[in-house]
Amino acid sequence: MATDRSDHPTTFLPTLARLSSQSTAGVAGALAKLRSLYWPPPLPAEITLPKRTILTKIHETVDPDSGYASAEDEEDADVDGAITHVTAAGDSLEVLRADNLEREFAMRWTTGFISRSDPWIDAAEGDEDQAARAQLLDEATSLLSAFIGDGTADNDEDEAEGESAMVRIFSFPTAEGSSIEVQLHDAPMLEDDHTSVGLQSWGSCIRFGRRICASPAHFSLPPPDFPIYERPLRILELGAGTGLLSIIAAKLLQHLPQPPTIIATDFHPDVLTNLGINVSANLPPSKVQVHALDWETPTTSPPLDEPFDVILAADVIYHPLHALWIRTCVEKLLHPQGVFWMFNAVREVGRHEGLAESVPKAFDRPALHGESIGLGILEVEEAGKEVGVGRADECGYRLFKIGRVPGVQ
Repeated sequence: MATDRSDHPTTFLPTLARLSSQSTAGVAGALAKLRSLYWPPPLPAEITLPKRTILTKIHETVDPDSGYASAEDEEDADVDGAITHVTAAGDSLEVLRADNLEREFAMRWTTGFISRSDPWIDAAEGDEDQAARAQLLDEATSLLSAFIGDGTADNDEDEAEGESAMVRIFSFPTAEGSSIEVQLHDAPMLEDDHTSVGLQSWGSCIRFGRRICASPAHFSLPPPDFPIYERPLRILELGAGTGLLSIIAAKLLQHLPQPPTIIATDFHPDVLTNLGINVSANLPPSKVQVHALDWETPTTSPPLDEPFDVILAADVIYHPLHALWIRTCVEKLLHPQGVFWMFNAVREVGRHEGLAESVPKAFDRPALHGESIGLGILEVEEAGKEVGVGRADECGYRLFKIGRVPGVQ
């Protein structure tokens, strides 16, 4: 059976340009239909259709079907046209689910809805309707999480649910011809908190991790002329999320004469819990420490009481003030000869549109507060989007090398 055009996301999802005119029920129906399409409840293995009588000859006026249950082979059937037909459940819907154009459109629509939802929620008629719309925002966030999980996971045991935790296995080649293996537990983003993005591994982190494995020395692991026999190399990851970069650094540097001190930081409590799970799953105890860090009010208490030689961050700009907060952190925590590497997604649509430009504004200027030495951008590299990696709203990436530079009093 062929699907009706009304089953296609490009048809049934309402126009976002007119979101303000969409009713709560209309949006709820669209989201429910989207979930039903891509994450349907389990169905029986087969469906047997009853014998049906077709009043016209099969080849006269009936439009050709999808080819999955064609009547072309029924030329020798009874003259009255009655047929009995057994087909795999949901065949035509599986074709629709596999349509990359429809799926990409659905992801972009969901991303766009999330980014434009605030005015729509505020325009609700009464508290009850506003609460219902806020709940639909949570549902859209959950759907986006499910889309991303389905698109990048190495196993799809929980694909039918779309919201379950998953284990992802990465293998990154090294310059020596070996590989770095990392197993990550990605938890579903919290339905009532769309700031919990660190529960999942994002495209920027995966791309950056691959680059580091291919050329660790380029990313100061370890830095040139570092006294590896005199003291441990100190590495800090900001907004560590699932901990991929910290785990990679620990595996790459396990041969150093003095084990490096690696601290993976984040802020969200659930992210920190999941981060600890990943560190424990990949490394012996104490190879990577997990610690809370609030960028807005950074602390220098142990284990952050000594400067770091290398600071790493991937996809950490989700608010106009994040770049400035991160600069404050790095000013306090970076060694005078240290380097800060930041790999960010560039987004031209959605809630985080244009935030990539906040990084040069925050860092590419002289010292703050009258200091003689400040932070500055030493190098910038652009990278294009890679098929199958990253979110639908990402159009590319930008790698920054940041370090101490002379300031102007």
